[in-house]
Parts: sequence; structure tokens; C-alpha cells
Amino acid sequence: MKTRLLAAFIVVLLHGCAGVDGRGLVPGQSTTKDVETLMGVPTERIKLEDGDTNWYYSRQPMGRMIYAVRFSPEGVMRSDEQLLAEQNIARLTRDATTREQARVIIGPPWQVSRLERQQREVWEYYMYYNFDEYFLYLQFSYDGILREVIRLRDYRPSGADKPGG
Repeated sequence: MKTRLLAAFIVVLLHGCAGVDGRGLVPGQSTTKDVETLMGVPTERIKLEDGDTNWYYSRQPMGRMIYAVRFSPEGVMRSDEQLLAEQNIARLTRDATTREQARVIIGPPWQVSRLERQQREVWEYYMYYNFDEYFLYLQFSYDGILREVIRLRDYRPSGADKPGG
């Protein structure tokens, strides 16, 4: 009985780990049902201008990754990608990128704050950059335009009070 319970626990644990990044999914073959079975219910879904849909899987704030799985209008997976990466942050253009565009590019923030005096909305993310841990802040003016992209190294020691630590 104990062996059977232990085996079941290991299967569940491995299934949970495998599903974090979409490993095992096949672009052009996997469907929305396959993705939901492996990765669970998405944090957010966004319909894109070209008719495709992105499903977002955020591991924030305890993890430092956000995955996007892109589907065709027929529900077939086109791709999956870890969004909190330098090439995606480079796509954010100060004084031009909108909130909606930023959300598609790097996914939903784990926390949103408002700075009333500066008239800013601040989106917060945790990420890795060059194998180090960072905070990423996107500041939007109240008209919805990106005004600042700030990346700060997280120097806090690893521990229980450190997200992702």
C-alpha cells in the first residue's frame, strides 16, 4: 500500500514538473486540450489581432518565468515560449508601447501598483538575466503608454521571504 501511494505521488510530482514549461507539447499537433491537461488552466488568455490566441502561464511571484502558448483559431498549438527574456524586453519601446502590447509581449504582471503623484501605473515582474535574479518594473502613464522600463538586480539573500528563492 505504501509503495503504491509513493508511486502515485512520484507520478503526480513528475507530471507537475513536466507541465511547467510545456515540455512534451508538439507545435502543429498539440491542441488546447493537450495543453490544459499538461499545464493546467492558464493565468490569462488574450486573443491576438491575427486571430490566434495566447494562453499565459505565470509562475510569478514564486518563480521567475511566464510562458505563453500560442494557438491557431482552430485550437492547434503553434508555439510555446518563456516570455521574461531579454529579446522580449528589447521589444518594449518607451513612449510608444501600450499596456495591451506589453501584456502580449511579456505576459501579465504579478503585481500592479499606482503612483498617484507621478500619475503612473507600475507592473512588477521577477526574472532571470544572465543567471542572476532581477526585478523588472514597467511604468505606464495613465494614458496607457509605457514610459519607463526598469530592471534592478535582486541582491537579497536566498530565503523564505525572497520570491523564487
